[in-house]
Amino acid sequence: MTNGTQNILIVEDDQQTRDLISRYLGEHSFAVGAVTNGKEMDRYLGQNKVDLIVLDLMLPGEDGLSLCRRVRMESMTPIIILTAKGEDLDRILGLEMGADDYLPKPFNPRELVARINAVLRRQSSGRATSSAAARLKFHGWTIDLRLRELRDPEGAQVPLTSAEFDLLQAFCERAGRILTRDNLLSMTRGRPGGSFGRSIDVLVSRLRRKLDRTEETSVIKTVRTGGYVFTPVVEEA
Repeated sequence: MTNGTQNILIVEDDQQTRDLISRYLGEHSFAVGAVTNGKEMDRYLGQNKVDLIVLDLMLPGEDGLSLCRRVRMESMTPIIILTAKGEDLDRILGLEMGADDYLPKPFNPRELVARINAVLRRQSSGRATSSAAARLKFHGWTIDLRLRELRDPEGAQVPLTSAEFDLLQAFCERAGRILTRDNLLSMTRGRPGGSFGRSIDVLVSRLRRKLDRTEETSVIKTVRTGGYVFTPVVEEA
């Protein structure tokens, strides 16, 4: 469970939805900011430390997809996007632009709180690594499990979202093994199956863009039976 030190920014133009989320998060000991559009979001972010953004995609003026892309270019603040039921394309685009999770409308506020807690938990502490090495390396890359950092062969830090880091850690800890989408969803988000499988494909695509020097030397191979395998030899650093 999180506490009031966690500040959640809600970007939602519908007053009823905005008030419902604000009230429910407040009842669960979150600090809450609520705005209606991109300009108000920019003003709030410039004046406050935000731990997570709940972002509706259907906004007046600058839409949520554009805001998601812009936030991700400037910071790794976790983002959960809200999408209208059936808007699969917008959901996929939101994930491709760096969102950490999504929730289709209408939704149960309890599920939103559970998603927020899960993303913040991953962001702050990661999964338990009691018996694992603190750092792993592959092909010159180094992943620090405690600091949740990835560095390239030249030593430069590569920004990863919470979801991207969790997926990379799952691959590194099971290198050489075929992992299905359900396997990866269970390891990273705790909810296998169904339409969420497409979100794993999007995350894999995002990781490939950051890790691969060329398409021919991708470190994540697609398996025809419906999964992926992380091909490098992973060692303790």
